[in-house]
Amino acid sequence: MSQKHLKEAFISDLNGTSLLEISVGLSLAPLCLLSRGLLLILYCQHYGKPLSSRTYSLLLDFLVLVSPLLFSCTVLSPIIFFIPIIIAAFCAGIFSKIYSQRKHEPRVAFRQIVKGFQKTSLDPEYIPAITIFRVYINVLTSISILAVDFPQYPRRYAKTETYGTGIMDFGVGAFIFGNALVCPEVRQKSYVTQPKFSGVAKQFSSIWPLIFLGIGRLLSVKSIDYHEHTSEYGVHWNFFFTLAFVRLAASLLLSIFPKNNSWIVAVNLAVLYQLILNTTSLKMFILHGSNGRDTRVGFLNANREGLLSLFGYLAIYMASVQVGLWLLKCRSSVRGWAEAVGLLLLTVLVLFLFLHVSQAYVEPVSRRLANLSYCIWVVAHCLTFFICFVVTDLALVFTKLLVKGSSVPCSWDVVQPPSTSKKHELEAVPVRREGKHMCLISAINKNQLLFFLL
Repeated sequence: MSQKHLKEAFISDLNGTSLLEISVGLSLAPLCLLSRGLLLILYCQHYGKPLSSRTYSLLLDFLVLVSPLLFSCTVLSPIIFFIPIIIAAFCAGIFSKIYSQRKHEPRVAFRQIVKGFQKTSLDPEYIPAITIFRVYINVLTSISILAVDFPQYPRRYAKTETYGTGIMDFGVGAFIFGNALVCPEVRQKSYVTQPKFSGVAKQFSSIWPLIFLGIGRLLSVKSIDYHEHTSEYGVHWNFFFTLAFVRLAASLLLSIFPKNNSWIVAVNLAVLYQLILNTTSLKMFILHGSNGRDTRVGFLNANREGLLSLFGYLAIYMASVQVGLWLLKCRSSVRGWAEAVGLLLLTVLVLFLFLHVSQAYVEPVSRRLANLSYCIWVVAHCLTFFICFVVTDLALVFTKLLVKGSSVPCSWDVVQPPSTSKKHELEAVPVRREGKHMCLISAINKNQLLFFLL
């Protein structure tokens, strides 16, 4: 067997891992973010000023924000369930040290501090969790793409052959979710009126870089005879093409249907596509080709997975647009975001209930088909991931207010002090904008495409 065929066999016929292990793995990123923030606050408390060294800031970011994810995806994967416990204990120890050494009177009850914190006003123009979510999806995707060809990367994390849930299966859908959160239709102000199909025209012009990247990847892979997992997208198709056509199709749908009802479009798309899979021969065509023997003759046969999975990815995109619109509603207080987290948690619970029913009575999760179960799974886990980042940021805001002058990059700004009727409650102080910090997350966020290509 040639080296190419050995590599293809190495990444083929995989069945994924459990939903629990994926959830545990995803909890690492918020915990890493929390530990980095607490370390910066502790530094400020000890030295009386924020960490200003560019070298040390980037070194800290890499060691705390990236390295644990890299090791947990490779050499530490056998003990993946213990890593979050270790990091959480580390964070608890740092917070305890910060809280015990604060300059306020020790007689102030913790309950009073929490009440003051709930009244704290946050910058409504910037939601750090959206930025962090998109950056971490990019980082996790990059780690997985680079590591998947090596035996240190567990086979259960790689993309599954037909059915199953792998980390890389989630990453594909999460990329779609993250792009939809910041799409033009979400960011457009409600009072701004534009021609009905202007969004389609703008998307048509903006997707050309993705088309060129897709063509470039296709030519480079074919020219060097690089090993390919054909059942992933097909012979000629790749994820750049998927992302481009999903964005274009979503803009068309959002020009026809009210964007505030995009979740209805998403549900109808996913359910209708699943009905067609179950009641026609479409599923057999995707899995085995038109002749039932995995033929790749003709463009549709050659790229059937990439072309037909567009319906599932489009459903994920439309659902994510609804999430993005809801997140951008003005919530300027800690209490408002705590209530939002509660609603998101309820939504996640409902989605996981639907996922259980879908897998039991309809069909298991399949990234290859992008079926109903896959759509529900991706949206549910993305919302869970996002909730963890929101909770982490609220915890960092609370801790920053305990230490005067402290700041954490890519974290909420306090724009109004809480009630000061209690003399020794929290002290709100101006927080410097993230642009003034040397932050790895900010750097990746501003150069996401370049980072991914590198």
